[in-house]
Amino acid sequence: MKSAVRLAFLFASLWAAVLGRAPAASSTSSRLERVYVYGVEYVRLEDWARTVGGQLRWSVPKREVSVALPSGTLRFTVDQRRCVVKGVEVSLSAPVAYRGASALICAVDVGSTLLPILSPAKNPPGRGIKTIVLDPGHGGKDPGNQESRRQEKQYVLLLARELSELLTKAGFKVSLTRNSDVYLSPEERPEIARRRGADLFISLHFNSADGRGASSVEGAETFCMTLPRTSSTNARGEGSEAGSRAGNRNDTRNILLAYQIQKALTQKAGCEDRGVKRARFAVLREATMPAVLIEAAFMTHGGDAKRIYDPAQRRRLAQAIADGTIAYRNIVEGVRPTK
Repeated sequence: MKSAVRLAFLFASLWAAVLGRAPAASSTSSRLERVYVYGVEYVRLEDWARTVGGQLRWSVPKREVSVALPSGTLRFTVDQRRCVVKGVEVSLSAPVAYRGASALICAVDVGSTLLPILSPAKNPPGRGIKTIVLDPGHGGKDPGNQESRRQEKQYVLLLARELSELLTKAGFKVSLTRNSDVYLSPEERPEIARRRGADLFISLHFNSADGRGASSVEGAETFCMTLPRTSSTNARGEGSEAGSRAGNRNDTRNILLAYQIQKALTQKAGCEDRGVKRARFAVLREATMPAVLIEAAFMTHGGDAKRIYDPAQRRRLAQAIADGTIAYRNIVEGVRPTK
């Protein structure tokens, strides 16, 4: 096993030992037989597939495996923390394992990553999605990423205004954490959303790459809060605390919102799919409502830069984020989308 994969297992095992059991999986997955890998609970992928009406197939023996469902296909790679859920890349909390001639998936990922996307629960009656707070990243003394004279803080504000217009037309009550070039701390932003009674919090950013080959890096990625006692996809900008935080109150909603937005960005706006990812960014840690942070495009990539600076293409990004948000609303409210 590669050292990076071993470290991922050891990290998960350490936190399991120090902080107790990971988040409970669904009742379906809890009935499956457990297999332990470096102290982390796994279930056989084939066993779980049967519980959701799927069929497991190996495309590359001991390496690449898929689960065919009536609604689409899930693809997994042994020793990797990623899967593809009906065409959208999604990060897992622990690598897929191979033991005893079987592919294994972490039990936490079954209950808190896959099932919330595949079989989301509906909100109780009267708990609709009405109020959304959009958070244009950076501002004031914090310019964000910079390319030549262009600063991230300027263009995420333009994106937020365009997105606000689209969501308002769709019937939401929308406000921005900032509507001018002012600085807000990461902790202040979700607090503003809480005070305004937001049902959703969406933080908007544009990405940047550096080093050799930076100009070839492109695409959109959507982050949601890391599950308690698991490791993040991306450790930049987060603290070392791996226990439960305010942002974990809505784990199953966070992943569903992130998935629907990432799906729309890739399938409707044509962005390269960099996946749904997990992080403990402060704006996600402190959010008391379902929350995501979107890195919609790379300022350092020629094609992506056009999505940012060209008003028509940026509008297309805004429309995709709006479409993903509306799709989320329709799912949790049980609304059939109009054709």
